[in-house]
Amino acid sequence: MFEWLSELGKEKLCLDTGIHISGNRELIIDSCRRIEECSEVYMRLISGGLYVDIHGSGLRAYDFRTGGLVIRGCIKQMSFTERRTVYEDKKLREDKRTGE
Repeated sequence: MFEWLSELGKEKLCLDTGIHISGNRELIIDSCRRIEECSEVYMRLISGGLYVDIHGSGLRAYDFRTGGLVIRGCIKQMSFTERRTVYEDKKLREDKRTGE
């Protein structure tokens, strides 16, 4: 019943995403929660309130256990997409039902 409230608390307590780039060969992402997709040419990660998409070649992920993630390879492109929280999705559904 209160699962959305629990998820909201988890979202609010999570640290912001920190990203450190060393040229186009290494990327360190703090607070990485999950690897959604991983191949040698594309990775999609969840970090804080963002989806992080990384395109390149020879991509490899290291040190996931440390609460962050190190990605090495030839990084050609990165993009960021804001994720909606469980609370925001629930509020949108309620607003549609009530007509607000």
